Amino acid sequence: MEQDHSALKKMRVDDAADSVMAEVPAPAPATASSMNQQLFWSQWQLLDSILPTGGFAHSCGLEAAMQSRIVNNPEDLRLFLIQAMENVGSLLLPFVYCASKSPDAVAWVKLDQLLEATLTNEVGRKASTSQGSALLRVAASVFTEIQALQDLRKTFLGSTSVSFHHAPIFGLICGLVGFDCETTQRAYMFVTMRDVISAATRLNLIGPLAASVLQHQVAPDAERMVQKWRDRDVSEASQTAPLLDALQGCHAYMFSRLFCS
Repeated sequence: MEQDHSALKKMRVDDAADSVMAEVPAPAPATASSMNQQLFWSQWQLLDSILPTGGFAHSCGLEAAMQSRIVNNPEDLRLFLIQAMENVGSLLLPFVYCASKSPDAVAWVKLDQLLEATLTNEVGRKASTSQGSALLRVAASVFTEIQALQDLRKTFLGSTSVSFHHAPIFGLICGLVGFDCETTQRAYMFVTMRDVISAATRLNLIGPLAASVLQHQVAPDAERMVQKWRDRDVSEASQTAPLLDALQGCHAYMFSRLFCS
C-alpha cells in the first residue's frame, strides 16, 4: 500500500510539472525591436562602472596635478576636467571613430600600432594598454555571441604585434556590438569624464554629492567636445593640452601615489 501511494504521489507531481512546463511560452523570435532593446542594455553595460576594465586605477594625470599644486580646489578640478576632455577629443576620439567605423581586425591593428607610435608619454601609454587589454578580455567574456571578439582574443592576446590601446579597442568593441559612430564617441567622452571625477572623489578633492553636481554641470562641455572633434580621421589627431600630458608623465616619479597614472 505504501509503495502504491508513493508511486501515485510521484505520478501526480510529474503530471503537475508537465502542466507547468506546457504553460511556459516558447521564446519569441528575435525582431528588430527586441534587438534594439538588447542594444540599449549592451550600451549601459559597457558604460557601467562595475565593468572590471581597470579604469578606476587611473586618474588621467589628476593625482600628479594635485601634488604639483596645479589643481587645488573644485574650480581647478572643473578646468582640469574640461581640458582633459578637450585633449581626449582631439587626440583619442579620431582613433575611437575610425575603429568603430571599420570594426575589423586589420584596420584595428593599424590603428593600435599608430597610436603606440603617437603616444610619447610612457605613463599614459601603459595606462592605455592595460585598460585596453582588460576591456577586450571582459568584452569577449560578456558578449560571447559575437564571434569576432572571441577570434580577436584567441589571436592577439599574448601577442607582441599589438599593444591593445584603449581608444581603438573601445571603438572596435562598440562597432562590433552595434553602436553607431556618434554614440561610440559620446560614450568614450563619458567614460573619460566619469573616471576623472571618480578619481577626484577618492583623492578627497570633492565629495560624492559634489561630484554628481560637477558631472551634471560639465555635461554641456562634454557634448561640445564631442561635436567639435567627432568624425575625424586619425591624420587629424593632435595634442591640445601638452601640460596635462607632461603632468601625467611625472606620475611615476611621485614618492607616494594612490593611482597607477
